[in-house]
Amino acid sequence: MQPTSSISTSRGRAMTESLSKNLNALGLIAITIVLGFAFTDQLINDDLPCPLCLLQRAGFALAGFGLVLNLFHGQRARHYGLVILGALAGFAVAVRQIFLHIAPGTGSYGDAFIGLHFYTWAALLFGLIVLGSAVMLLIDGGFRTTSERRSTHPTGLALLAFGLFSLIVVANAASTFAECELGLCADNPTQYELLEN
Repeated sequence: MQPTSSISTSRGRAMTESLSKNLNALGLIAITIVLGFAFTDQLINDDLPCPLCLLQRAGFALAGFGLVLNLFHGQRARHYGLVILGALAGFAVAVRQIFLHIAPGTGSYGDAFIGLHFYTWAALLFGLIVLGSAVMLLIDGGFRTTSERRSTHPTGLALLAFGLFSLIVVANAASTFAECELGLCADNPTQYELLEN
């Protein structure tokens, strides 16, 4: 028979791992919503993404992939590292785009949403992703040794998040191929090159 303190510690850890998995799944759903919103705007408003916009979407996809790894292979510091690297790369691209359009008379790219352009929203969201990952590393026990980690199966929420994320990433990849084909994307795209050729 196990001592009572050992049982409560084991139960506490299990609840923490379950909560962590759900938070990772919700984070993946949030990234999916961001990518889905940009993709929907692209289709409905015929607002083709510029090359910097596409790189920001890739940053969100990379951050999402780190969360997918957490959901299917257990929470690890290196998975959060991938989330942070994806967010920092996307942040750098978003800030670059902000600097391109911040000077008076340079105009902007795309329509504004609630007073800010998508690249400004992207910079803010990438910052939140980095902050959220740092908090999860602090409270998640992301540095436990391999022997202390338990093999966990993905929850229904994790599978739903993964399915939605996969669909939107594939849709964005197909759209990017249609827009740019295998060459460089136009700086100010006006058409899908694949459909015009």
